[in-house]
Amino acid sequence: MTKRLNFRPGVIVAAAVATLLALSGCGGSTPASSSTSAENPYGLIQAGTVRVASLGDSKPYTFADAQGNFTGFDVELFKDVAHRAGVDNVVFTGQDFSGLLAAVANGQFDVGVAAIGITDKRKETVDFSDGYLAGYLTVITTKTSGITDANGLSGKRLGVVQGTLQEAYAVKNFTSANLVRFPDNNTAIAAVNSGSVDAHFLDYEAAKAYQEQHGLVSAADIPSFDAPAGFAVAKGKTAFKEALNKGLAEAMEDGTWKKLYQKWFPGSPMPEQYLPKAEQTATPAPSK
Repeated sequence: MTKRLNFRPGVIVAAAVATLLALSGCGGSTPASSSTSAENPYGLIQAGTVRVASLGDSKPYTFADAQGNFTGFDVELFKDVAHRAGVDNVVFTGQDFSGLLAAVANGQFDVGVAAIGITDKRKETVDFSDGYLAGYLTVITTKTSGITDANGLSGKRLGVVQGTLQEAYAVKNFTSANLVRFPDNNTAIAAVNSGSVDAHFLDYEAAKAYQEQHGLVSAADIPSFDAPAGFAVAKGKTAFKEALNKGLAEAMEDGTWKKLYQKWFPGSPMPEQYLPKAEQTATPAPSK
């Protein structure tokens, strides 16, 4: 994704410091300032600040508004969880998704927050918090493309964002389509509009916004509950991961998660397993 910074007062300086710290940690070593201590129990790059690798154009999960401030479901949820963990200074920085997990693993950021699906392959690079979101994948196309379902992708040029769950799913399930990889959704949607690709495969929620903005249509909505989203942290950051899990559990149980979901995904299917226990059925399962 195109790199974007949150330009709130003081963040520019903080981001510059983060860059210097990241450079000092080249070669995969952990920056010295990230060591665990009484003043820095989570081993953060800078005590009292969480530096977040995210995406600037993944609405409604994480995106930069007109003022350059990061917002979205994942942003608001993570800030709430970080507050519960005792850290209120949270700095978001936009990254290309293809390099986001590596940047977290190498100590350039404390955490990755971008509706990142938890998979065994990604667990080889980073650890994850407990899951906090599950949803659908969507094939989006023009009204005149002739593609009306997933079977219609045979022989077509299908856009995917490199490194995403959509790419992995398409490689496995859309074997007769010609995949075209892009760095971000905006670039892929531009390619759909220009006709250089026939369709784009992306997240259901993001697809809704693009349909409204560009007059595109959904050709297929596919359930994807086997890889819930989680916060990505570097391996060995056990105390930090446990604090995030504790905060997530509290946010789900007291209804904060539900409130944010209703705000950012109005009318969308709600994964029941993240609701307060009193609101779950005997066997929690996402409903459609």
